[in-house]
Amino acid sequence: MNKLLIILCSLLCYSISSTAQTTGSLQGKVIEDETGEGLPFANILLKKDSIAIKGCSSDFDGNYSFSNIPAGTYMLEVSCIGYPQMRMENVRIKVGEVVRVDLEMVASGIVLEEVIVESYDIPLIESSVSGGQTISSEDIRKMPTRSVNSIIAFTAGVNQADAGEAVNSNGSRKRGKGVRKERRKLNKVQRKYGRVERMLKKQYTEDEMQDMLPGAPGDDLYAVVENQYQYTKQQPLSTFGIDVDRASYSNIRQGLKNGYLPRPTDVRIEEMINYFNYDYEQPKNKHPFAVHTEFSDCIWNKKAKLLSIGLKGRELDLATAPANNIVFLIDVSGSMSYSNKLPLVKSTLELLTKTLRTEDKVAIVVYAGAAGEVLPSTSGADKTTILEALDRLNAGGSTAGGAGIELAYKIAKDNFVKDGNNRVILASDGDFNVGPSSTQELENLISQKRDEGIFLTVLGYGSYASSDAQMETLADKGNGNYNHIHDIKEAKRFLIDEAAGTLYTIAKDVKLQLDFSSEIVKSYRLVGYENRKLQNKDFKNDKKDAGDLGAGHTVTALYEVVLHPKWEGYKNTPMATVKLRYKEPEKSKSVLFKHPIACELKSMSKASNNFKKASAVAGLGMLLRKSKFNKQLEETALLKLSKKVKDNTDAWVEFQDLVKEAAVAEGHASR
Repeated sequence: MNKLLIILCSLLCYSISSTAQTTGSLQGKVIEDETGEGLPFANILLKKDSIAIKGCSSDFDGNYSFSNIPAGTYMLEVSCIGYPQMRMENVRIKVGEVVRVDLEMVASGIVLEEVIVESYDIPLIESSVSGGQTISSEDIRKMPTRSVNSIIAFTAGVNQADAGEAVNSNGSRKRGKGVRKERRKLNKVQRKYGRVERMLKKQYTEDEMQDMLPGAPGDDLYAVVENQYQYTKQQPLSTFGIDVDRASYSNIRQGLKNGYLPRPTDVRIEEMINYFNYDYEQPKNKHPFAVHTEFSDCIWNKKAKLLSIGLKGRELDLATAPANNIVFLIDVSGSMSYSNKLPLVKSTLELLTKTLRTEDKVAIVVYAGAAGEVLPSTSGADKTTILEALDRLNAGGSTAGGAGIELAYKIAKDNFVKDGNNRVILASDGDFNVGPSSTQELENLISQKRDEGIFLTVLGYGSYASSDAQMETLADKGNGNYNHIHDIKEAKRFLIDEAAGTLYTIAKDVKLQLDFSSEIVKSYRLVGYENRKLQNKDFKNDKKDAGDLGAGHTVTALYEVVLHPKWEGYKNTPMATVKLRYKEPEKSKSVLFKHPIACELKSMSKASNNFKKASAVAGLGMLLRKSKFNKQLEETALLKLSKKVKDNTDAWVEFQDLVKEAAVAEGHASR
């Protein structure tokens, strides 16, 4: 018996020593940038190769810690209600050492409309002792929880305790420096814990919080808010602004190649559809784009039909295109040091530089801890000087993106080319704060410069932009486009092969409004474009910003349509009328034209190549979103349809591979 105990103790000691020899620890503090105070209840994920392996929440003082981490390089992902998500890459864990990493969170300046809860090995949930119970007690018992009510009670107690320090026992208040000191202390406490109380008690209802929990009934963990069906008799009008951004598809492609599914909230179906080119005919009239419509089967819902609306922008000969006044705005902060970031940015802009003409001008602004001009506006004829300036760039330091954007716009304005293409091209991994300005102030600046004729193109770099939504918003505000560049092949496609569409805007603030016939269409639903929807009254409002169309660009939108039982009696009547408003690039008054849509229903076998392609891409989006509107589509049927599309380009071959990868990632197929 004694021998057995000795053996067991030896094995235990060996196990402990082995773990110590191969693991390390990580600790630090989550800090609010504005106050320097610790930020409580922030969720911290430790990831390896984009997979979460550990998770924890910061305590009331903002402290967090991880132990027994295998030695290696990791990424930290931090999220907290009211703050943009922050990611820190290249965190190195060393054997037997305690690594300290403090994480600084910057207030977003905007009200977040949704909270995404990332799942990990040990989930953290919020529960309340009051209100309806929406998950079983057994489910809650298995997960570490903290009571919302106890947090609120704690914050109230802290406020009362600190307030008591500023009052004497007889009820009279302290005088002089002492009371001012205590008041400052109290203000900090109230900001810190009062914000938590607002977040937990007021900003979200109990039902909303429960819906965020794993296993909550009704919605998936990463549920996305999709456009709903509208009854035509009640609401015949549908209004939205076009979108030519493509970043969502680029990020989805990169994730599936690495073997993991995207979050449904990151799947923007309109960006997936518009990543691809379609063979629509060019305009033949005075308008800068042509409208093409088609009506056929819906591959994910046999009870509905699918209406396709396609726009084709007028082509532009780059040899005779207006002169360019371009400012490269490049993030050179420490997070950009990886090979798929700043080195790829330099290669990307080197490609663009080699296409510049003598009449084109380029300046380079960089930002890290501060912003600065590294190349004044230089003629495209002096390519050597431009390329040498790019080659000298190195990454290092913290990030202050707001100051860089302000300087870039100033230089663009100083070198403004009348009737030319005046544009800032921002290249970043998205991991930047806005310096002295709030997010709203930054958006206002970009909107103001847009109205002055200076547009913004945003290029995201890295495995995934840490501020994807913010970068898309900045591009939208700047009458530009947003794409994510994962490799030099994507850079070439976006900035060289499709340079006309990327750099030259031919129509701005393009709005579509469909007026459906209630005799033919019983109900309808816009597929995607959730963040591009407009109120119907905004269609005629020329002050309302909308999407922009580049030279040669194609834009496609899809509607699910349920026909009225007696629709065939009105076949000679248009099923809907497309009304479009747009502005010429240098003008502020919109132009209106209309396009009737005939109710000419085709079977999928007779549908055009364009329709099949758009349907297939949207179908993949529906699957990845886990859309409740997908009634029947599976990967096998989707792959079969994609093979019927006549397209031998690398992009379409790659799309078919992604359908297979999605099936593998979902566990519906094997490699």
